[in-house]
Amino acid sequence: MKTEAALLVATGQPLVVVEIETPPLKAGQVLVEIAFSGACGTQLMEVAGDKGEDKWCPHCLGHEATGTVIEIGSAVTKVKVGDDVVLSWIKGTGIEAGGAVYDWDGQKVNAGGVTTFQRHAVVSENRLTLVPAGLPLDVAVLLGCAAPTGMGAVFNVLKVAAGDSVAVFGTGGIGLNAVMAAAIAGASPVIAVDLKASRRDLAKAFGATHVIDPAEGDVAAQIKAIVPNGVDLAVEATGVPAVMATAVGVTRQQGGKAVVIGNAKHGSSLEISPGVFNQGKSLMGTWGGDSMPDRDYGRFGRLIAESPYPVRDLLSAPYSLEQINEALADLRSGKIGRPLIDMKKR
Repeated sequence: MKTEAALLVATGQPLVVVEIETPPLKAGQVLVEIAFSGACGTQLMEVAGDKGEDKWCPHCLGHEATGTVIEIGSAVTKVKVGDDVVLSWIKGTGIEAGGAVYDWDGQKVNAGGVTTFQRHAVVSENRLTLVPAGLPLDVAVLLGCAAPTGMGAVFNVLKVAAGDSVAVFGTGGIGLNAVMAAAIAGASPVIAVDLKASRRDLAKAFGATHVIDPAEGDVAAQIKAIVPNGVDLAVEATGVPAVMATAVGVTRQQGGKAVVIGNAKHGSSLEISPGVFNQGKSLMGTWGGDSMPDRDYGRFGRLIAESPYPVRDLLSAPYSLEQINEALADLRSGKIGRPLIDMKKR
């Protein structure tokens, strides 16, 4: 069957929306009709070439979405036709069937185990999880990336507990989910750091007790004014190496921990004083918030559904697939927290 997709044809160039032919399903693959797709900084980096040389162009993009299963390949047992599913880059149980190869007027189009900037997508079974009951398909898009990465960093990696002091650097989609998770866990204070006023406002709505504008002065000094001995825990969600160093630097001695979520540009390096480790501080990494879809997505979905915070406000008004470049531009500028691409919108 034919479907429309937004393709990256060359780095540094706008995506091109074209009609492609979906391939026959291999064992372990599933054909999903996409309802809504999100987008995050990873796609911005891919389009700009910030992840290094891209050897796969032209290729499909996107790694977070919701949709409905319309066909399953052999050996698939995790989902069935008619199921509403979350599509995520984080691997869960099921078959890892590899990427699909589409056809664009005789030209090969590459795709990974999950792609979502298209109306229909061939996806590996292990990138699918059933949508939690009671969660609308638009909001459930957050379970594809932003929620498991941000909330997972708080619950799975840092294991934030009531009374812990937490600082979150960068309050885009992932950072806001970290702020919300820290607030849900009972952390206090919850300090959000971001250059953009709109994101600081969202952080306050998502449970931050304090917000900091780096343009107003030294961030470490501003945090120490709130928590003189340093915060217990910190989340870095900007991808800026200097911010990573600041994040661990502002944690307390003898037990302070910082986790890096943000993706730095290809070729970047991190300069950090070894003294932070002699002070008993830890700088940690994570792969998707150490989340396991089959274990965590149901729980995160319930927390989102029951949250007192305006989770839907994190998502933009819907864009159409044809507006994908506008959506990415608005994400890059910070105009929106997380773009929502509605595949039925024309």
